[in-house]
Amino acid sequence: MFEYLRKSLLTGVGLALRSKNEIEDLAKEFAQNSKMNQDEARDFLNECQQKYEDAKTDFDKKIEKTLEKILSKLDLASKSDIKALNDRIDDLTKKLSDLP
Repeated sequence: MFEYLRKSLLTGVGLALRSKNEIEDLAKEFAQNSKMNQDEARDFLNECQQKYEDAKTDFDKKIEKTLEKILSKLDLASKSDIKALNDRIDDLTKKLSDLP
């Protein structure tokens, strides 16, 4: 039962949607209610914090990937596209100014 509750608490989506403080408070409360010793509670809290960070990073990557797909479908110029065009304009301007 304890392991099931522990795994449920560490579910990535649930952690990603909660703040870090909420996760820490929930983990502390769970550790107290399950009568863990101090080492177990500390390990559990560290595991919760790591799972939170992992879930948050994964969530951020998924959002970034989704935004990239949307922007790609919109066919907007990227920063690198605009920089390349500006560089070409600068080169052409220099060539024109060097003409007699």
